[in-house]
Amino acid sequence: MSDETRLIAKNKRAQHEYFIEDTFEAGLVLKGTEVKSLRSGHCSIKQAFVRIKKDEVFIYGMHINPYEKGNIFNRDPLRVRKLMLHKREIMKLKAGIEEKGKTIVPLEVYFKGSYAKVKIALAKGKKLHDKRSDKKEKDVKRDMQRAMKNKQ
Repeated sequence: MSDETRLIAKNKRAQHEYFIEDTFEAGLVLKGTEVKSLRSGHCSIKQAFVRIKKDEVFIYGMHINPYEKGNIFNRDPLRVRKLMLHKREIMKLKAGIEEKGKTIVPLEVYFKGSYAKVKIALAKGKKLHDKRSDKKEKDVKRDMQRAMKNKQ
């Protein structure tokens, strides 16, 4: 079995909107042609979010395009999908979201070997001034890189 990972989708907005505190790797429960569509890279997690219901973790708003050759076997692209985590990880997430201002966000979808995985994170929302300071830091780093490049 190979531990080779292949990235399918990444949520770049999550880094901008949240302070990432703890990350978890969750298995993704897929049905039928969703796997083939995911393998071809047709997935989006920009609008996705994660909820816990009755000690089970689900991802909402994850869009997997219907497989072109799937005809009647295609599922609803925005259906709710179950995530597989260990019980202690679920309890840790549950305790984390009980704190004010914390949520669970999906960061990326990838294949690890032949298994579809989702990297989710316990995150705290950023305020506007936090976003501004992050942008300022990013701009300063970019300017320093340019200066170093021009100096050489």
